[in-house]
Amino acid sequence: MSQERANVATFKGNPLTLVGPELKVGEQAPDFQLNKNLLETASLQDYAGKVKLISVVPSIDTGVCDAQTRRFNEEASKLGEGVVILTVSADLPFAQARWCGAAGVDRVVLLSDYKDNSFGKSYGVLIKEFQLDMRAIFVLDADNKISYVEVLKEMTEHPDYDAAVAAVRSLL
Repeated sequence: MSQERANVATFKGNPLTLVGPELKVGEQAPDFQLNKNLLETASLQDYAGKVKLISVVPSIDTGVCDAQTRRFNEEASKLGEGVVILTVSADLPFAQARWCGAAGVDRVVLLSDYKDNSFGKSYGVLIKEFQLDMRAIFVLDADNKISYVEVLKEMTEHPDYDAAVAAVRSLL
């Protein structure tokens, strides 16, 4: 049974329950199996040796999620080859691919948690009420140790982009 954390986040002021542990700086990041498309999956091992910024969004087709993903796509070009930016959502891989094409996003890797929400559960960001992942940022060093965490308190707000990018730069 997964741990539930009630009233730790809201959607337009209404309380939400997050499923899974509260990950902290200094902990080892859980591995994951996320879909690149219907047949291919990705795990942390696919990005071994790189600093990873994991940008978690509830749905790519909403305004804040769109803006968040575009912002990190812009930042990706400035951070170099030693960094990978992953955007995780529960959207179907088809929707993610369509959105990337329409938005011209080509530096961020979109991964889908649609099958069993295993990422959301292991990273403690699965929203019980919606079966979507809560907006969050995780920065992992090259050995997958967590060096930065921001799980937003309000789903509709933007993360602290500058702090996330600074956390990545501190590992380079």
